[in-house]
Amino acid sequence: MPPEHLRFGGGTAETAIHPLVAMYLLIAIVMIFVLPRGKAITPFLLAFFTIPIGQVLVLGGIHFTALRILILAGLARRAIFRRSSSESEGKYPGRFNGVDWAVILWTVSAAIIFCLEFTETPAFIKSMGDLLDNLGGYLVVRFLIPDGEAMRRTFKTLAAICAILGICMINEQISHINVFGLVGGISSAVTVRAGQIRSAGTLGCLYAGVFAGVWIPLFLWLWADGKSRMVACVGLAGATAMVITSNSSTSWLALMGSLIGLAFWRLRKRMRVIRWGLVLGLVALHLVMKAPVWALIARIDLTGSSSGQQRFGLLDMTIRHFSDWWLLGTPEYVNWGWDSWDLCNQFVAVALTGGLLTLIFYIAIFKRSFGAIGTARKLVDGDRGQEWLLWCLGSSLFANVVAHFGINYMAQLIMGFFPLVACISVATFEATQARVRTTEAPTQVQLAPAPGAERTYPPFGEAKQEVPNSPAARGTERFTSWLKA
Repeated sequence: MPPEHLRFGGGTAETAIHPLVAMYLLIAIVMIFVLPRGKAITPFLLAFFTIPIGQVLVLGGIHFTALRILILAGLARRAIFRRSSSESEGKYPGRFNGVDWAVILWTVSAAIIFCLEFTETPAFIKSMGDLLDNLGGYLVVRFLIPDGEAMRRTFKTLAAICAILGICMINEQISHINVFGLVGGISSAVTVRAGQIRSAGTLGCLYAGVFAGVWIPLFLWLWADGKSRMVACVGLAGATAMVITSNSSTSWLALMGSLIGLAFWRLRKRMRVIRWGLVLGLVALHLVMKAPVWALIARIDLTGSSSGQQRFGLLDMTIRHFSDWWLLGTPEYVNWGWDSWDLCNQFVAVALTGGLLTLIFYIAIFKRSFGAIGTARKLVDGDRGQEWLLWCLGSSLFANVVAHFGINYMAQLIMGFFPLVACISVATFEATQARVRTTEAPTQVQLAPAPGAERTYPPFGEAKQEVPNSPAARGTERFTSWLKA
């Protein structure tokens, strides 16, 4: 069992921020306030994923990690400039949609039910901290990614982050030292399992590889788009290094989930048949197997040191103890079996700490996101560039679903998931707007521009005719041809 004092978060009793980290954090906060809205996402994400989570400011017994300070700075940016015409117009593209409401309902439900389950002051403090991390973090990311150009900048920033962490994780394999641990907040010692070093970076060995693996489809989109190929190559190299050096089966599964999603590109118009085929296949396996179909999790071991049996046991006991947790969750899962306190499955973690209602809201995030992507892809049918972007977003989302069955998402990894959800909202909204503009175009009178007039360009998400010899068209065509081979 875990120590009792860690039930409500635990942590250091006094402030622990290295002077270099404090200066770095201050610079990032200043940039969040002074940069244009669409560019402020870069310092926010860069600082968030390169500062160890243990860098913390303790005030009155309340822990303000460097990550929470960044979130508060982002919320302040949103609040201070809300009356500015340039900031408030289009605060959220298309306003709040079904995906946004699913995130809000999940975070609020989780906080309320945790307080009802543990009627203690530390529980209330922890739930408010989690609400700030989850809801506050999502609102900041959603605000700082207002359009397609900010979305592209987000992908480039994440590629740079993967490059930085990838280099540092390779160094761990060579020097056996985590350089981020030298400033405090995490250990500088490396983790070794079955004779293999598991590099950690700032995220930890179980999370770093997953963080990288799920973003690979979007780095491939950057390469195919033709405008940021150098950044895309750097991101792909860094992400691959993170997956390999983490030496974790879940990291490899996240990477495989990304590649499998991309491989179905040719069958994008037949996904309904594929989904039903998958469901019927799982049902058939469940009927013919001696064990339940979810026992297949126990057979997954891609590194020779995985704990698939424990993951299967956790999921199996959760299903068998449904009556114990469905209403308000349960703290009794720690007594269900060996290492059952380790909630290494995000869906299980949401269920056991928030009950069935919270789990439904959480699953709704994926359902609505996949639905929005599918609808948007049909709207831009024929525009290969936009279809490919939406397909890469869906592949990344599918990779997250796969990774959910191997680990629970802590604060930094949840923040790695939120930009994807925000980008899905932006991309699907712009696809809808492109469809509206295309439909209305024949009724509009097109006037020739006056001599010397400034040339205008279509919005990022607008469907447009492909230029056969453009670099973007050639890159997309070569990449999709490679997938078809």
